[in-house]
Amino acid sequence: METEEIWRYVDAERAALADLLAGLTEAEWSTPSVCPGWTVRDVAAHVISSPQARVRPVMGGMVRARGDFNRFVFEEARRAGAKYSGEEIVAQYRRFAGSRQRPLGTTVVDPLLDVLIHTQDIVLPLGRRHEMPVEAAVVAADRIWAKSFPFKARKRLSGFRLVASDIEWSVGAGAEVRGPIAGLLLLLSGRESALLPRR
Repeated sequence: METEEIWRYVDAERAALADLLAGLTEAEWSTPSVCPGWTVRDVAAHVISSPQARVRPVMGGMVRARGDFNRFVFEEARRAGAKYSGEEIVAQYRRFAGSRQRPLGTTVVDPLLDVLIHTQDIVLPLGRRHEMPVEAAVVAADRIWAKSFPFKARKRLSGFRLVASDIEWSVGAGAEVRGPIAGLLLLLSGRESALLPRR
């Protein structure tokens, strides 16, 4: 998929998420998300932090997290969730609509997989639905499978062959795990899934 097409998916998925967020009640903003320790507000703030990331604040945050990337991301999301109201977070989505900015050291696919996966982290506990675009999910799944950090998908899913049921896509070798590409993407990213059989 070409770069500009990937960005169009990012734009569309962020816009759809912003529209959903704009209709949430305060109780829904405070609902625990799929991400342990993060509320819906924390996740929403994290997704739109990507076009706002700047080198100096990121380096400072990494120092505070003692070089632990996952801890840095966790703490920054919690900080942003505590700092901004729901209305302010939605306003950030509107402000950065169409932005092509992304954190240093990331590819254009990283904002895509971020919004695809985290939208599900938000909608699932709220009992909402948002259909993930299949072609975009394939691009995100390929990215996660190809990079070891931070998902470690190849290691975690060693011994399994993942096969999409709604598009021609597969990775790995071993016992077959078949399901829609959206579910496989969540599995690749470390989310609990009924798709994965018990060993």
